[in-house]
Amino acid sequence: MSTETPSPNVETSARSNRWYLSNAPMVRALLHLCVPMAAAMIVGAVYNVINAGFIGSLHDTALLAAVTFGSPILGLVMAVGGVFGVGGSALISRLLGASENDPEKAGDIKHVASFAVWGAVVVGVVLGGLGLVLLHPLVGVLGAHGVAVAPTAAFVGVMLAFVPVLAAAFCLEQIVRAEGAARQVMIGLIASTVANLVFDVLFILVLHWGVAGAALAIGLSNVVTIVYFVTWLTRHSEHISLAPKWFSLSPAIVKPVFGVGVGELLQSAFLIVTSLVLNNLAAGYGDGPLAAMGVAVRIAQVPEFLVMGVTLGILPLLAYSFGKGDGARLASALRAGALTVGTITVVSAVVVFVFRDPIFSAFVSDPKVLAIGATIMTAQLVAMIANGFTGLLTSLFQATGRATAAIVISMAQGVLFIPIVIFGNLWFGLGGIIWSLTVTEILVFVAAVVLWLTSRRAIATGLAEGTPERAEATLQEA
Repeated sequence: MSTETPSPNVETSARSNRWYLSNAPMVRALLHLCVPMAAAMIVGAVYNVINAGFIGSLHDTALLAAVTFGSPILGLVMAVGGVFGVGGSALISRLLGASENDPEKAGDIKHVASFAVWGAVVVGVVLGGLGLVLLHPLVGVLGAHGVAVAPTAAFVGVMLAFVPVLAAAFCLEQIVRAEGAARQVMIGLIASTVANLVFDVLFILVLHWGVAGAALAIGLSNVVTIVYFVTWLTRHSEHISLAPKWFSLSPAIVKPVFGVGVGELLQSAFLIVTSLVLNNLAAGYGDGPLAAMGVAVRIAQVPEFLVMGVTLGILPLLAYSFGKGDGARLASALRAGALTVGTITVVSAVVVFVFRDPIFSAFVSDPKVLAIGATIMTAQLVAMIANGFTGLLTSLFQATGRATAAIVISMAQGVLFIPIVIFGNLWFGLGGIIWSLTVTEILVFVAAVVLWLTSRRAIATGLAEGTPERAEATLQEA
């Protein structure tokens, strides 16, 4: 980004997005920030269901199982992109809010953005390369066995080759969100989904490349995402630059980015570990339950991603309000977010539960697999309600720079799940495996509430530091 005066188009776009973060009525702010994110998440979730349908149309259970075995690779991408993207975007939003009181704070934003994007790319190259070198041992660790080994290796190999691309796309999505440009994030994600569907038809149905074609479609569609986000930021962002010349390893940038990002890293790492444990335990009951688990999880992701649209969409608003020192707006946003998450999770859980049988039967016809899938879906929906509120509190911790609280939540998910699923399998068999995630999410939510209650005064102190004249009132309000 050059140091020249921004064009009127850039200034207008930046002011419009910032108005939603700083002064817009709360309902309008939430609609602007969360509805596009939720729409994009829903489109992505629907695509995941359709993608399972593409694979299912090949009538090979081993292929569906291979996609399930390879799902931890997406966790790897979330880990890489999340460290830099979530940590960087939270800092960018806080700096935008702080610039309301100190305009010089805006000058650090381009350094944060460049560090986040290029850091994600470099780490993605290293991890993806190591994964390709160790591909065959990795497939075994993922839990694939028998006829599922070959398709799993094909799917995972292609995904590893695209780790830098996927990490950069995820990181750029967070950076665009940091400015409050939720509509642009929605456009980018929907464009990626449409491209993914087109590539699926070409690679799976026309060229018959199977799961390798599905992985290639995911990788290439994220190239589309990168092109769109980079183009939009270059033309419309007032402060963000992705030029390598702004890359900086200054502690003032690295420490807060990693402070929040480490929580995302641990959460993604534990997701990978829990997926490995879950897949290996479920594989002991045959390919049928594993395939049912993969389909059920994808169906449950539709309401889950809707909730994620809210919890992710509200994060820039929380961070901006905290950076500005606006405690009243921060509290109002948190209350509105909680009400929205509660409404969505309860309504979605009831609707999906009522229609779970006809939805699931669209993908499989085996009565035994249908019965298992319905049970898995029920467990997923209950877990979704607890996870929705945990996600909202996690966004609050990330927005306010409460790195320790975010890390504790991330660690709790993995630390609790592993013993719960192991003993659940020993004591209750397949049912124990299915409900282990539900039990874990409920316990993690309880932990998140405790952390929130113990962090309120520290958050209020941070707000007061931004606006000393309101310090006493802010602390009393907390």
